Amino acid sequence: MKRPFFLGIDVGTQGARIALIDAEGNLIGREEEDFPLSDQSREEQSPEAWWQACIRSLTRLINRVRSEVNVDDISAVAVTSTSGTVIPIDVNNEPLHPAIMYSDKRSAEEGKQCRDAAMRYNSAGYTGFNSSSGLSKIVWYSKQFPLQVQKIARWIHAADFITGKLSGCWGITDFTNALKSGFDLQNNCWPEYLWEELGINKSWLPKVVASGTPIATLDAMVAQQLGLKETIQVVAGMTDGCASQVASGAVNLGDWNTTIGTTLVVKGVTRDEVKDPEDRLYSHRHPEGYWMPGGAGNIGADWITAEFKEDLTFLNEAAEDLVPTGKIVYPLMQRGERFPFISPVAEGFQQEGLSRQEKFAASMEGVAYVERYAYEMIQKLCGERVKAVYTAGGGSNSSVWLHIRSNVLNLPIYKMKWVTGAVGAAILAASKTHFADIVEASQALTQIEKEIHPQIDLVEKYNRFYHGFLEALREKGYIKLEAYA
Repeated sequence: MKRPFFLGIDVGTQGARIALIDAEGNLIGREEEDFPLSDQSREEQSPEAWWQACIRSLTRLINRVRSEVNVDDISAVAVTSTSGTVIPIDVNNEPLHPAIMYSDKRSAEEGKQCRDAAMRYNSAGYTGFNSSSGLSKIVWYSKQFPLQVQKIARWIHAADFITGKLSGCWGITDFTNALKSGFDLQNNCWPEYLWEELGINKSWLPKVVASGTPIATLDAMVAQQLGLKETIQVVAGMTDGCASQVASGAVNLGDWNTTIGTTLVVKGVTRDEVKDPEDRLYSHRHPEGYWMPGGAGNIGADWITAEFKEDLTFLNEAAEDLVPTGKIVYPLMQRGERFPFISPVAEGFQQEGLSRQEKFAASMEGVAYVERYAYEMIQKLCGERVKAVYTAGGGSNSSVWLHIRSNVLNLPIYKMKWVTGAVGAAILAASKTHFADIVEASQALTQIEKEIHPQIDLVEKYNRFYHGFLEALREKGYIKLEAYA
């Protein structure tokens, strides 16, 4: 293992995950602890429970790797967590309330209030506020718990809490977490409408720095508890979606990441901020000053779990002989779509007479067609060419699906070996402590597992089938065909 080593911590809805990597991106070890999931935990969770889970996981990991590596060579740590999850804390940096989760829908009305205020007073900034936004939850809490408001010293994000516990340094967040709390990324400030129109106390808002910026060293008591050096640098964190993008390798201008899990998520790197009048996309700030636009749809790979999980090996092998199928399947499992087009009435459909094997193969093609439509929309909006797609998520485990997507997109597709939020956080930890920037860190620390290139004959066939798929969407009123085709 090549020194130094870097720790990444990912606190998600369902658990805490830790990764330790070396200076060449080799995974030294990982550890995790699940959280019990319930309807209540989708609304609120205990930040202290997160911290204790992190401490237990770190302890297990460090004790396990001591026989393999010198833990004194761990040089930096970073934290990633969910976007939009916020916590009010008091002057002693203790939570006044459980963490209000991004998935808590109680602040839907406040989301509309925040969106209206943003449109009126800061329309050039982020305006896509809804119930999953941190700002909406801050406004909601102020209405619901007026007596507690007087005790609030500051609001922090989920990643900030673990970062604060690690370092003893509070009141600092990063660009990616601050966005949905109302921070103006263009003007690098908290806009005045937050306190003048929404009643936010200005003193509640943290200082905002680029992800990966060193902010402190490991707290002495934490270092003693874990048996680590106090000189380990703690850096500003990042949202989980952005950390996964970093782990995928998509950090250079023109690089894009598609994650196909339950849903289809697209994120990339552009020189200029992408402005989407329909709010299908929004842009985070890249650690090096570029932009990281992204969007998430309702379509994804959930149709596999619902219909095909029992015989995936057989179906993937069968699909290799069937593609390109020329069949049309739009495998949306719920009503309504939000990206790359907005259609509240959209529903999944398929042409009649398909065998089970044909439906499986054509469903993979259908998702690939939606992915291509997304990238055509993105290129039209930003005027910058998509050069390559880096992929993640369960959908990227299918080799035949990777080949379908490469041929539909007519782009190379790269799948990295360790694409997790915790590894992305570890790369972030290294980005400004050992390397010059996140681009250099990603080049050194990501390892390509699969590299797929398009085949000319299949690209031509898929181009015809793609336009037939778009026509089917147009006929159902889901899209306007002239938009990007």
